[in-house]
Order: sequence, then structure tokens, then C-alpha cells
Amino acid sequence: MSKVMWKPGNMLYPLPVVMVSCADGDGNDNILTIAWTGTICSDPPMLSISVRPERYSYHMIEETGEFVVNLTTEALVRATDFCGVKSGKDIDKWREMHLTREKADLVKAPMIKESPVNIECRVAERKNLGSHVMYLAEVLAVHADEKYMDKNRKFRLEDANPIVYSHGIYFSLGKELGTFGCSVKKR
Repeated sequence: MSKVMWKPGNMLYPLPVVMVSCADGDGNDNILTIAWTGTICSDPPMLSISVRPERYSYHMIEETGEFVVNLTTEALVRATDFCGVKSGKDIDKWREMHLTREKADLVKAPMIKESPVNIECRVAERKNLGSHVMYLAEVLAVHADEKYMDKNRKFRLEDANPIVYSHGIYFSLGKELGTFGCSVKKR
């Protein structure tokens, strides 16, 4: 079997797909869908999102330096897609997708109540990288829906049916294949 070489591009798939909620200083808010996101550091806890300056939400993040990353699920796949293809300058995505604003504790941007995990963030650094601006953000707080806690108080995100994005397609996550360290665990 041979491989075909393509010009340089982004083929790091699958990706987490999240809905980012943000607000400006006047109280206007919006939701945008982002697949270019990731963990940066665990101590201090930090993550990144990359946003095109043409996006309606860009000015909100620039103005306040705050946002909330809301994890997505199979139940939210339609809203996830809608919030990525429709502009908040033209439509109220909250109303159209029947999403509920929930007050965050530390940032002005609202959280999405229907999301199983909401991550409150404050921009620590901004990097203009060409087509996108990458925001390196400090994680200020994490909110997890209690209905996904098991009897031992372990959070079970898999019970929420999280989704990922791969080259234009949303996928649900499949079966468990192993746990961290399974390759070296003694039997």
C-alpha cells in the first residue's frame, strides 16, 4: 500500500469540537463552534482556541479577554453545527437552538447549561498566526454536570456521549479500548 503526499495542511484529526460562548462589554453574547482547540498545560491549567478575525465573536473575545469552552455531545450535534455555520450578527443562536444561558462564576460570558462541562477561561496570551488568532487561556473554573458523576464521585464524560470532528464530519466516540498505562500494566 502506498501513501499519497499532499501539500502542507491541517490533517490532525479527529479533533474535539466545542461551543465557545463569549460576551462583549455591553452584554451582547454569542456562541461559536471551534474545532481548533486543545490542552496546553496542566499547571497552571491552560487551553487554547483559534479564531478567525472575520468571526462575529472575535471582537467579543478581543474586548473582554474572556470566554467559556462548552463541551459538546451527541444531543448537541445540531446546535454545535448550527453555531459554526450561522453568524451571531444575523441570528440569536441561543434562541434558535433552544440553548440556555447559565451565569458563569468568574467571567462575564455565559455558560451553556445543556453542555456537560463548561470551562471558564481568561486570555493569557494572544498570537496572530495568519488566518487565525490563537488565544492561550488560563482555566479559571470547570463546571461539571452532576448527573455524570458515578457513585464514587468519578466524572464519567463518556456517559454524556461526547463528539469529535474529523475532516468535515461529526463522530460520536466509540468503545473503550484501554486505559492510560494499559500497555505496561501487569496482568
